Amino acid sequence: MAVLVTGGAGYIGSHMVLELIDAGEKVVILDDLSTGFRSTVPSEAVLVVGDVGDQDLASRIIAEHEIDSIMHFAAKIVVPESVADPLTYYFNNTVKTRALIEAAVPNGVKNFVFSSTAAVYGNAEAPLLSEDIPTSPINPYGRSKLASEWMLEDASRAHGLRYAILRYFNVAGADPQGRSGQSTPQATHLIKVAAQAALGQRPYLDVFGTDYPTEDGTCVRDYIQVNDLARAHLAALHHLRHGGDCITMNCGYGHGASVLNVINLVKKVSGVDFEVRYSPRRAGDPARLIAKVNRIRSLGWEPRHDNLEEIVDQALRWERALAERKAA
Repeated sequence: MAVLVTGGAGYIGSHMVLELIDAGEKVVILDDLSTGFRSTVPSEAVLVVGDVGDQDLASRIIAEHEIDSIMHFAAKIVVPESVADPLTYYFNNTVKTRALIEAAVPNGVKNFVFSSTAAVYGNAEAPLLSEDIPTSPINPYGRSKLASEWMLEDASRAHGLRYAILRYFNVAGADPQGRSGQSTPQATHLIKVAAQAALGQRPYLDVFGTDYPTEDGTCVRDYIQVNDLARAHLAALHHLRHGGDCITMNCGYGHGASVLNVINLVKKVSGVDFEVRYSPRRAGDPARLIAKVNRIRSLGWEPRHDNLEEIVDQALRWERALAERKAA
């Protein structure tokens, strides 16, 4: 049996593919390469270039490769863009997920691991966000993901599809072996953008909002290293394969750093005092998102890279590697 990884040529998906191959799994990738890169696909994986919303294509892949489990990463993820263009987000993140689920159910897929987001919590005020607090997303990105969670829950009740929903906090860093990292030039992840500014690839870094109700007025986020996140997915897959109940889990470390904390750390690690510009808040940004992580730890998962300085160093090294490849 094989695992289908949608979006497996993208940032998080490519790290998932590496973890699966390292664990001895047969992997098939479905990616339209709109934000993913063929160069990230290892020779051990099968790449099918196509749209995750193409139900007939997904059905053929499942049948031809004897897929027993799907890990679904393909999505649009930029919060301000979702506010400006909500219908595109509902189409890409919700309608296409529905098509993938409908391909999975009649073709015998047993397990579905879904890439969700802490954005489903909205402006929840608890110091640590548990999976059991009410969901109340404040932007179309979070709503599009929450609607997909509901579809999985309903499909499980009606058809027996087993699911694990992983709600990410802020993903950062790169593979310590240098095999993959965040490669999209215009990505909006703070640590990547700050690393690009430190290396002179951006003229300055924007900070959006300094009047949040936090210690220094900037947003606070829980940063999780990307390989640790991929291992959390692998733990969830093992949980389902060994008869565990359907589960929804936060993916973070349980502590946060502000935007200014991150910027100062990137300056320290890089040795570059790059320019920072201050702008008004962006639409849809909650003030604080920090995970309660008891549930994912109950599966035996433990972080290996819970060190923000290490994560920043990985990001900087990856950006340097990308620049060297471009110059070659």
